[in-house]
Amino acid sequence: MSIKASELRKGMGVARDNNIWVVHSTEHVVKGKGQSYMQLGLKNVTTGQIIRGRFRVDEPLEQAIFDRKSMEYLYSDGDSHVVMDPQSYEQINIPSDLIGDQAVYLAPNIQLEVAFVDGQVISVELPNTVELTVVDTPPQVKGATATNQLKDSLCEGGARVKVPPFVENGQVVKVDTRSGEYLGRA
Repeated sequence: MSIKASELRKGMGVARDNNIWVVHSTEHVVKGKGQSYMQLGLKNVTTGQIIRGRFRVDEPLEQAIFDRKSMEYLYSDGDSHVVMDPQSYEQINIPSDLIGDQAVYLAPNIQLEVAFVDGQVISVELPNTVELTVVDTPPQVKGATATNQLKDSLCEGGARVKVPPFVENGQVVKVDTRSGEYLGRA
């Protein structure tokens, strides 16, 4: 199945040069003169090699279809994360570099979207929002009535989130995993 370069998103698969590649990053570049193009970062599934390439916006690429499963995060163990298939209760280890900096949003029992090729994990997607418990935040200052003042807070897992002054230690907040922004109390 063919897909245009402009329709590719992070985590999608492409078959190219007799290899399967995962889209690592995408950037739409628009020049003042000439045609715009897509700057894609592709990661080889088997070797882990990352390449960057330019593609015409309408250039057709062969899409690779992955086996995707919803799995439940259990815990982190050294340089890997342990997840479980809720139907078969099978546990697998996912290398920590597949989740990267988003590991701070991992909380027990959240559902992750895991993609496989030939039984090997190739990408992991976190949900768009997670609920985290605030572990450490300064107390609210009495008489501070200015609107839109945010204070720093440390949440479980190590996520640093700017929250409104009324949020206190022990409260559960909703956080957007794509931007790291506070969305509200849970």
